[in-house]
Amino acid sequence: MVSMKLALLTVPLVISSAAAVDITVSSDGGNATNGHQYGFLHEDINNSGDGGLYAELIRNRAFQSSEKFPATLDAWYPVNGAQLSLKNLSVPLSKALITSVNVAVDSSEGEVGIFNDGYWGMDVKAQNTYKGSFWVKGAYNGNFTASLQSNITNETYGLVTIESKSSPDQWIEHDFELTPAEDAPNSNNTFSITFDAAGAEDGSLDFNLISLFPPTYKGRENGMRIDIAEALEQLHPTLFRIPGGNMLEGLTNSSWWDWKNSIGPLKDRPGFSGVWNYQQTNGLGLLEYLQFAEDLGMELVVGVYDGLSLNGDITPEDQLQQFVDDALDEIEFIRGPSSSEWGSRRAELGHPEPFKLQYVEIGNEDWLQGGTEGWNTFKDYRFPMFLDAINKAYPDIQVISSGSYYDGYDIPSPGAGDYHVYAEPNTLVAEFNKFDNITTPHIIGEMAATHPNGGIGFKGSMMPFPWWGGAVAEAVGLISYERNQDRIIGAAYAPIIRNMNRWQWAITMLQFAADPTLTTRSTSFYIWELMAGHIMTETLPSTSAFNPLFYVAGRNNNTGGNIFKAAVYNSTDGADVPVRLTFDGVVPGTTGELTVLTGPEDPYGFNDPYTGTNVVESTKSTITSDDNGVFDFKLPNLSVAILDTSPHSNRRRKRTMKRE
Repeated sequence: MVSMKLALLTVPLVISSAAAVDITVSSDGGNATNGHQYGFLHEDINNSGDGGLYAELIRNRAFQSSEKFPATLDAWYPVNGAQLSLKNLSVPLSKALITSVNVAVDSSEGEVGIFNDGYWGMDVKAQNTYKGSFWVKGAYNGNFTASLQSNITNETYGLVTIESKSSPDQWIEHDFELTPAEDAPNSNNTFSITFDAAGAEDGSLDFNLISLFPPTYKGRENGMRIDIAEALEQLHPTLFRIPGGNMLEGLTNSSWWDWKNSIGPLKDRPGFSGVWNYQQTNGLGLLEYLQFAEDLGMELVVGVYDGLSLNGDITPEDQLQQFVDDALDEIEFIRGPSSSEWGSRRAELGHPEPFKLQYVEIGNEDWLQGGTEGWNTFKDYRFPMFLDAINKAYPDIQVISSGSYYDGYDIPSPGAGDYHVYAEPNTLVAEFNKFDNITTPHIIGEMAATHPNGGIGFKGSMMPFPWWGGAVAEAVGLISYERNQDRIIGAAYAPIIRNMNRWQWAITMLQFAADPTLTTRSTSFYIWELMAGHIMTETLPSTSAFNPLFYVAGRNNNTGGNIFKAAVYNSTDGADVPVRLTFDGVVPGTTGELTVLTGPEDPYGFNDPYTGTNVVESTKSTITSDDNGVFDFKLPNLSVAILDTSPHSNRRRKRTMKRE
């Protein structure tokens, strides 16, 4: 590993350890911002959807299959010698869920059944009411028992008896609520459904869509896991890019993420052939995404499938219209009136009011999959067809290309671009001026520091977790984007969360497992949280050069505050950087809250979920401008800071921009 203290930027340093950086910020001549600069991308990678943000506790709840993944009994086990087998019955639960599990009794008496060990465990708390359901087909007189128990000691923490309504001729749903009598000491727990063997007239019963939810964020049915959703809310996100990412593209042009398969009753959702090596349920569907955006106050950036998939399948021009029409249907579902075809479908599902949608992205990384031919077809006919159709129907929507100016695309007006950067810290810093002179709007649709300086990049492994030096470099990148907020739509961290039991991408903002005490905010989390907590309504011109101090200044006209955001990256000999900051029009004696984030002595330090140690230190102080109206302070090397002069009562009014 190369030492960050020695292998940082190679450009000449322009500030000595003794010289103060004098910054004067003008009171006019700046640019209005859009108010939603910070957010994240979510796609189901790292079991961040199923087994993550999506609160369902049962893994493989409906035995779904797809072109890549056959139906299996993964996560299911017999109770008391029951025989389990998968069957495709002549009368399936639905056209979408065709495979069910048959539970055959091995004796004529006693309790038999099945149990599930969840997404590598289940958190069991006495104060929680767990809501569950299962579908049964078969002749059975008696009761079912649903229970939560230890996978180590078999101790039962809670159970409920459900009277059978089952029939040999049709599938019958059984609902229940279960409240444990005590907390489980750990998350190594299971859920079981059992029945009296003597009551199964034909010696077996068929089960499907076995579901169990803990309490969810804001009480949403089919909703989100509370601790993860609350952590994401803490980020103050105002931008939400869905549904990917590679997930949008799908493995082939017959298995993209079809939003129409992700809405409606769970029994009518067939699942999705996931692109990250596991089958997905479609439980976290389009409507759930929209409601989550609404709950957190996030601006949507919705990706639509554009005829290119991960295997390089390219849809010919004469066959593309179906996907253009599908995109228009999706937009109508999201924001159309309840009197429209797809708006009425949304209303039927419980949301008659349209959602807000101003940003639609066409495809994902079309410059990457399909090679030169794929990228050329995107520029030649795929993007133009979507751009023309969407802007004719919805002139106010900003249509975004899945590639950027820097991918070799002179994006036609009024289109915008999408720039993705996964890089070494030095690269993020070296790109500080990248968007200073570009006139085409861009979103930074995916970004993170992923590899150490001086390494071999994606030819080698990522860092195990986001680390402090990388997080500071991300702050430099965010500052550069905010300096150009008249043209930068916003920046999205990606991917956002990672299940510590199965992942494909190590660098994420949050890490988690079944045990909520392992939900860990990374070093990057604290950087993004601080930056997003102080939104400017306009950026303002300033007088000083950059490096090693990188900054942006402006104000929030709604809170009445002037705001200064800065990061110090690679100061001379690691020395503190003195700052003398003047805002034009700010009088002597004005107070401001200065928040400074610093990290460990080792810049490769990270927040490890298994130790619980947070290596990020936050220091807040109130400073006062001197007789000349100057704020005088020092910032350590590898630190991130914000000075906000908003009146104290307004400093946490972070979402003060009116978004009609």
